[in-house]
Formats: sequence, C-alpha cells, structure tokens
Amino acid sequence: MAIYHARTNAPTFTTETPHPVMALYNKAQKEFEEQSRSQSTTFKAASHNYRTKYGVEPPPGFKEWYDAARSNDSPLIDEFDSLYQTISPFWRLSGSEVLDAMHRAKSLPGSDLWLCTFSGITLTTKCSHSYRTFDRHISRMFNNTLANFTGLPDVTFLVNHIDEPRVIYQPSPEPSSPNDRRITVEDNSRQPIWDLLTTNCGVGKREAEGQGNINTFGLPFVTNISAAQDLCQHPKYSASHGFMMSPVSFRPIYGLVPIFSTGKLSTMSDILIPSPAYTEQEFIYDESRDVDWSRKRQSLYWAGSTTGGFALDTHWQVFHRQRFVELTQNLRTNKSYQYLRTKRGVVQNVESSFLNGRLFDVTFTRIFQCQRKACRDQDAYFNTRSWVDKDEALKSTLAFDIDGNGISGRYYKLLASMSVPLKQTLFQEWHDARLIPWLHYVPISQSMEELPELVFYLTSTASGKEVARQIAERGRQWHARAFREVDMGLYVYRLLLEMARLQDPQRTPWE
Repeated sequence: MAIYHARTNAPTFTTETPHPVMALYNKAQKEFEEQSRSQSTTFKAASHNYRTKYGVEPPPGFKEWYDAARSNDSPLIDEFDSLYQTISPFWRLSGSEVLDAMHRAKSLPGSDLWLCTFSGITLTTKCSHSYRTFDRHISRMFNNTLANFTGLPDVTFLVNHIDEPRVIYQPSPEPSSPNDRRITVEDNSRQPIWDLLTTNCGVGKREAEGQGNINTFGLPFVTNISAAQDLCQHPKYSASHGFMMSPVSFRPIYGLVPIFSTGKLSTMSDILIPSPAYTEQEFIYDESRDVDWSRKRQSLYWAGSTTGGFALDTHWQVFHRQRFVELTQNLRTNKSYQYLRTKRGVVQNVESSFLNGRLFDVTFTRIFQCQRKACRDQDAYFNTRSWVDKDEALKSTLAFDIDGNGISGRYYKLLASMSVPLKQTLFQEWHDARLIPWLHYVPISQSMEELPELVFYLTSTASGKEVARQIAERGRQWHARAFREVDMGLYVYRLLLEMARLQDPQRTPWE
C-alpha cells in the first residue's frame, strides 16, 4: 500500500483514540506536574525524604546543600535517586578501603584515569594523570560549577578520561568478599562486548518495567525510557549498536572502585557527572543563530560523522548511526515503513514502501573509525556532504541527536533551542531524572521503526505540529530553569558530599 498522498490518508484521532504521541505528551505533562508538586520545600522535609528513600541519614553538609539549592531556586530537591544508587554499592567497603581502591585503580597499566582533589577551602580542583597533560576540561568544569558554594569538604575522586564508560562490578552475595577488593583492567576494543556487559543480568534480577497503558498500535514508541535503556530486557541490542559490536575503545575496569564518567550503560557502575563537553564553545547554544518556529523547515535534521563503533568489515551496516542514516536516506531496496492509517473506520498499523524524503535532511559529513575497505564501502553507499554549518539543525523543527562513541555533546544546545530534540541513546547521564520524555524531548527507540510515522505526524498534521511546538517550548523553558551552570553545580555538590562520607577514613563498612 503506497502512501504517496499520506496527508489525505492520515487517520482522524480522537480523545478516546489519541495518536500515541498525543497520549504520551498528555501523560508526560501529568508526570511533570506531579514531580514538581512533590518536591520538598523545607529542610526537614528534604531530610525525611532522604531517609525514607535510602534508609540512611543524609551526609554531613546536607543542610548547607539544601540552603544552596533553595537560594539558587533549584526546581528539583529530591530527584537524586540515580546518584545514590551508584554510590550505595561502595558502602560494603570501609572509607580507607575506598581510598585504597582508588589509588590502586589509578596505578594500573591502561587505567587512563585522572586522580583529582577538590579543596573545600579554595574551591578548586586539581587533576593529575600518569602521562596525559590535557584533562578535557574536567577540572574547569568542577571549578566553574562549584565556584560560588561554601561548606564543601575536601574530596578525592577518579575521573575516566575516555568517551566510553568503564566500570563493571559483579556483586558478591557475601557481605565482605575478596572479590570486592580485586581490581583489574582489560582491553576489549574493536570486538563484541555484549556478553561482558550483560554478565550481571541474572544477578539480583528485577522484574521488567512495564510499558504503561498507552496504545501505540504496534509501533515501538518509547513509553518507558529506563526500560528502553535496560540492556537486560533487550538482547537485540547486541547487534544493533556500534558500541556493543565494535567499540572504538573499551577498557573496562572490573571491581568495586568509584570512578566518575559522563555516561554509562544500565549494567555498568560508573558514577555520573555532567560532561565538560556541554560547556565547550562548539556546543554552546547561541540564540542569534536560531530561527523562530514559524520560519523553521517542517523536517528532521541531522549531520555528523560515523562515530559510535569501529568498522572492521560489513557489520557497520547495523551500527546505530549507519542504520539511522540508511533509514532516513531511504537506501534499502524493498524496505517497507510502518504508518498509522484508517482502514474500515479503525486505526491500524499499515506498511508502505513510501518514505517522504522531503521530511528528512540527514547526512554523514565524515566517514572514519573504520578499516580502509569499510571506509570505502560506506563512502560509496551513503549520500555524504563535506561540510555543514554547526547550527544548521536549528533551521528545522525536529533536530535529531544520537550516541557517538559515548554521550552526545550537542544535546543541551538542542534542548535550549526552539526546535524539538529527538533523542536516541542507550547511555544514562546525570540529568536523566530531571528530563521528562515526551514533554522536554522526544525519545526514539533503537529500532527506529516508529520514526517515519513520528516525523510525518509532527511535521504534516495540524495536531502533530502543535504538539511539536509545545515540546520545543517546554524543553527550552525547562533547560533555562534546570540546566543552568548552578544546577550542574548543585548536583556535583551533592555528589561530593556523598563521596566525602564514602571515603571518610573513620567510616567502617555498612551492611
């Protein structure tokens, strides 16, 4: 069934049978309102919330942190679950054992870690590396975000230098096990790593998270972002993402050692910090380069390179970036796409060979991270451009963002803009709890089977265009409120309080 006249064939959705995007947007609004209403407004309430959630007292300095959050109009006081969850496994070590683990990890050949010290007196961070001199602006990020806070303790911490996450910890059932003190580094670059990443999937197995009661008519619209990112629930990811199949560099550190990284996968144990890349000039939003919504092209835009995996042979065809560009450039012969259309008065998922190329402006601008033949093959297969303006995405209503070797540094620019960010990622970041999918951005599944219908709806229907405009505006407003430098600083401040308690030499192991 060719949907060449897709605009006239579009079904009529109602409040009883809403388009999945509309249903997800309405649900997201309610979730955001509930989150905002539930935030603690007194120190007593914030302390009680902490004790109730985590079963322990807040760390020393929590009162000063709360006062700083309130005085800086932080919209979120209680949304730090992921921070605590990544810290909590280390309680089984004593404070002195934590410090020992950090120094042993730093000294391992191939660790590629920065050892950083933060001074609560001077509010400065100094980082050292065994052979590198440029710390990729790690110390600058800590210095800038913490510059105006007082009452912080002295803290030592490790920071991962490379893009990819590092820490794999296999928990032992015994309260104190020799395995908790064993730390090793391996190099698994340019080879499949799925089995390494999913070793823990059967350990302390939890039930799969529900997808909600949204009717998606058989299309894989993301209805639960944490479930969508959970590797244990999705074996198919082993052969659909470049990082799983052939990471450019993957040097996992096995053991119970706290290491800061800018992104991690669901099965890994890195502790998350804001990426310094978000503050680099290349990725800073400039409103003078943006375009009013009414003047934007009704299309999806992305341009970038073939990062995300190292192509050794033909398996680049199923890397995540290559699959995205192949789909949106309509390069696969006999490919069918799925749309929602009315048949005999009922909304149904129908297949079509038609993809409206005018709705997609997608290209590779650089092909690299590949063996010579794989590079040549990709150059011949894809429609490429040699250069594009870094702000070209802001001329379209829909701006795509996708994983590279690690997290994507352009994400905050898109959130701050007047366009809608469409985000496909398996990497978790520090900010995940403060972003509501379908309200502040549009999440995209790894299969991308919903993308043709999604882009059609958001660019070519009256209700879809209005939802897109509202998501763009809500994301832009929320970025201005919750992603300021001071908001990053408040997160890092709270993280350092937890780290200071964790590494206190007087602290004994906790059960």
